[in-house]
Amino acid sequence: MKKRNIYFPILLFFMLALGVLLGGYLNFPIEKRGLSKNDSKNKLYKIIDFIDNEYVDKVNTDSIVNLTVNDIMTKLDPHSVYIPPSEQTGVAESMKGDFVGIGVNFYMYNDTVAVIKPLENGPSEKAGIKAGDRILYANNYKLFGRKLSTDNLFAKLKGEEGSEIELTIFRKSENKKRKIKLRRDVVPIKSVDVALMVNPVTGYIKINRFAETTYDEFKSGLQKLQKQGAKSIILDVRENGGGYMEMAAQIADEFLKDKQLIVFLKNRKGRIDKTFATKKGSFETGKVAVLIDENSASASEILAGAIQDNDRGIIVGRRSFGKGLVQREMNFDDGSAVRLTIARYYTPTGRSIQKPYKKGNEDYFNEFGTRFQNGELYDKDSIKIADTLKFKTPKGKIVYGGGGIVPDVFVPLEGKHGEESVVYVMQQSGVVGHFAFEQLDKDRNAFKGLTFAQFLDKMDKTDLYFTNFQNYLLDNGALVKLSASKSLVKRYLAAEFARQLFDEQKYYEIVLKEDAMIKAVLNKK
Repeated sequence: MKKRNIYFPILLFFMLALGVLLGGYLNFPIEKRGLSKNDSKNKLYKIIDFIDNEYVDKVNTDSIVNLTVNDIMTKLDPHSVYIPPSEQTGVAESMKGDFVGIGVNFYMYNDTVAVIKPLENGPSEKAGIKAGDRILYANNYKLFGRKLSTDNLFAKLKGEEGSEIELTIFRKSENKKRKIKLRRDVVPIKSVDVALMVNPVTGYIKINRFAETTYDEFKSGLQKLQKQGAKSIILDVRENGGGYMEMAAQIADEFLKDKQLIVFLKNRKGRIDKTFATKKGSFETGKVAVLIDENSASASEILAGAIQDNDRGIIVGRRSFGKGLVQREMNFDDGSAVRLTIARYYTPTGRSIQKPYKKGNEDYFNEFGTRFQNGELYDKDSIKIADTLKFKTPKGKIVYGGGGIVPDVFVPLEGKHGEESVVYVMQQSGVVGHFAFEQLDKDRNAFKGLTFAQFLDKMDKTDLYFTNFQNYLLDNGALVKLSASKSLVKRYLAAEFARQLFDEQKYYEIVLKEDAMIKAVLNKK
């Protein structure tokens, strides 16, 4: 059988660590700096110029510079990094919170750009593009049947705001091609996935990163939930690798009283910069819970630490990543950038939650595997924190520094030991989304006209998609048996189908209903 074009990790835990590697970079002030011009002291540039002008053979000096800068960064800490131009554009757009494009979610399916779903009210949806459409040409540029890099593909679909593009698409349901003209527009990249009520008095807000738009998105969601009667709020920063610390501080300010300390920074020279809450908080009295896991890092930990250290709410989940370093970004003319650690941050009680990194980057970013092996993901007593790093909150609660935020209420991974971690990794890898798309693509009429309630009933009563998914993994070389985690797999499959058929909120309505951390919060109250 021909293997499909999907990406599934052979080393499951390595994939998870890699996700944190990217997210863990992102904890820096919004201020950015340009390159300091001081050629008289720049030995590196003089050497590069010397090679460029005098070396006996032609040398690509740009590649030498990249190697040299990367080597310099490896001598520092895991979060001081060089970002090449090919990566910096995407990271910058993600942190800005928008880009100019056509507004579709897609992936390369059998060497063709397949539309998973057009974004609501985006240019593509307004122009009539539908889920399942294949984009064959962008203007006259062929997009199918060739190995296109991500940069080349995005370059053809992105452009100036208001610029026109003609797409040639193939619609499988009609078995015909059609040309569609549309104008590119600003496409938001949401950092707040959803804000919804999990019961009549409890609101839930999922934050996936801390970008320039995050506070505004959060504030809008909080106001909506308050109007719906929310007296308690659950903040979910699981899998959130961080971002702009100012956004985390502004969100914390909504829950803390005037002049309560949120976070403070200390640099090499001993300078201390403190951030305090103000009078503007709109949720200073209702109950608060923050959900964290082993991939909650940097700005996520600032938010959780501020809530925990001020005795403002409960932290629920598993020990967070442990990143207490602050970066500043320096941009270069070629589009690359360097992020340099310029300070450490401390939670209000004075604790640093930065975990050790003396054993090297590989050990540092692969700690998920260590936590899994030592049982920490299943048993709070297995958490290894030095007793000498104890701190007390104003109400006398003991909290710990030196390696992430330790939750007040521990919630292990779901299911039996080892089984659910496979499902968890598959969810993060994107394979569940690809499978759902391909199943829908085969027969969209099977779900046509169904209400959400009818959809849930259909997915609950059938094992068809569970069986198909098991075979899908086996066909693609993933030797994983899912029978022991059947209910968990079915839940996530139904949720992903709902996301593609309905919207993001329906996805969360399904997964949160049986979410162990949500249950722990609701049972605590």
